[in-house]
Amino acid sequence: MYEATFRIDDGGPYATATAGTDARIELWCNDHCDLLHVTDGAAEEVIEHVEASVGVRDRLANENELVVVTAACLKDRTADHVERYLRAHGCLLLPPLRYAEGAKFCRLLALDPSALTACYRDLVADGYAVGVETKREVSAVAQDGPLLTLDDVLPALTSRQREVFAVAYERGYYRIPREVSTASIADAVGVERRTAEEHLRRAENKLVGALVPYL
Repeated sequence: MYEATFRIDDGGPYATATAGTDARIELWCNDHCDLLHVTDGAAEEVIEHVEASVGVRDRLANENELVVVTAACLKDRTADHVERYLRAHGCLLLPPLRYAEGAKFCRLLALDPSALTACYRDLVADGYAVGVETKREVSAVAQDGPLLTLDDVLPALTSRQREVFAVAYERGYYRIPREVSTASIADAVGVERRTAEEHLRRAENKLVGALVPYL
């Protein structure tokens, strides 16, 4: 089996909702409605786009994430979906669909790599702006996580959280003994010490929370 992730830059209203933000939307289609998981900010902007596109039946929210049940299914309200390309070439869509950075990200599975290539070419020929983010051969699956990738396990960090965490790691914050202070990290990224510590704590909390279930 072969897997590829396509980035489609003209990815519809949910993609538009993430443009210029750190928000990421994951979509599970249930035919009559969609289940959306929104992380990292821009919640109200996302809700406005969802409400205008398909309506909102219910939602749950906390500080860093939002779960939305829509009133209708997006694919019934727009012609911008990839299912017909998948059917034409015998490819499978691996849920969830992901939207981030103003684009739609689709994980596709095929028995033959030529099917993925043909699907890509048809999308481009029909005017879609498509990029191939990842491509790999799938040779084995885990019993408790078939076709699981790091993208499924690792949480989405904001750009500032990624920056602060990366600087902290590179400069020895997690070495024993510790080689850098949070004040030095803050200076390196151009923020106040307390701000850097807050970004670092949030990044650590997300990463630990995502990994602990797999330990």
